[in-house]
Amino acid sequence: MEVRCVPFEGSVSKPGAKVVLATMFVVLCWAYSPIGIRIGLQAYEPGQLALMRFLIASVFMALIALLKGISRPRLRDLPWLAVLGFFAVSLHHIALNYGQRGVSAGAASVLAQSTPLFSTLLAHFVFKDRASGWQWVCVLCGLLGAGVVVAGDRGVGDMDAHGLLILLAALSWSLYFSLQKRHSHRYDGLTVVCYTVWSGTLLLFISAPGILSAARQASASVNLAVLILGIFPSALAYLAWAYVLAHSNVSRASMALYLIPPTAMLMASLVLAERPSMMVVVGAVIVLMSVLALRLEPGSGAKVG
Repeated sequence: MEVRCVPFEGSVSKPGAKVVLATMFVVLCWAYSPIGIRIGLQAYEPGQLALMRFLIASVFMALIALLKGISRPRLRDLPWLAVLGFFAVSLHHIALNYGQRGVSAGAASVLAQSTPLFSTLLAHFVFKDRASGWQWVCVLCGLLGAGVVVAGDRGVGDMDAHGLLILLAALSWSLYFSLQKRHSHRYDGLTVVCYTVWSGTLLLFISAPGILSAARQASASVNLAVLILGIFPSALAYLAWAYVLAHSNVSRASMALYLIPPTAMLMASLVLAERPSMMVVVGAVIVLMSVLALRLEPGSGAKVG
């Protein structure tokens, strides 16, 4: 999944070795996410997996907050933070988990990268930012590529709603990012991330029944995969990405996120023995090229959606 945070502090400078290493860390963390979800679903229901993952992330973020210190939210901002938590954590991860019941890890990583396509549609239809002809072509091509990925992953005759749930997760993340971008000046990045994770986790408690029993019955390898999900993609990667954005050009840094799907496919082949079909690979190329073209609209400079 693609994450943006407001930088904690510092000025933008030329990327150095630390920034490159942090970027590689982020790519590896988020590439692991669909693999960890696939493993976690062996023992947990989708809602339970989301809750377990973010309970771990919430505890970890609480420790970070105690060490670094964060701002207290104003009472009037609590509904806004709850909405961020709903879209970024609750809806996004429940849709993602249900979707991955029927979509391979590699295909899921590609579909999750369609977020900028939905951001463009939201900007046009909801926030009244007129989309250009170039943007419309990119969006349509990207959605066509997503359709090719879904068809290639399951086979045309076996297509169902699971792929649409992954796209719903991407749409949910687009809503989160659009809302965060318009109000992020109120707090620093760490504060927003912490309260987004905590509020989203509270909303996930609707899935709490049976979670302790599932945890006891799950194998050690499954619980380890969930622990890794909670600490790395859901917590440390957020912090590392904020560091990257604080110390490098945002547009250039965002380009590195296109390494996530091929990295996820490689991980899935090694860990899960998944082999993407040629249609999935072709669809992935269409989606990623469309999103890349969307960011590099001629005559307007790099786009950060």
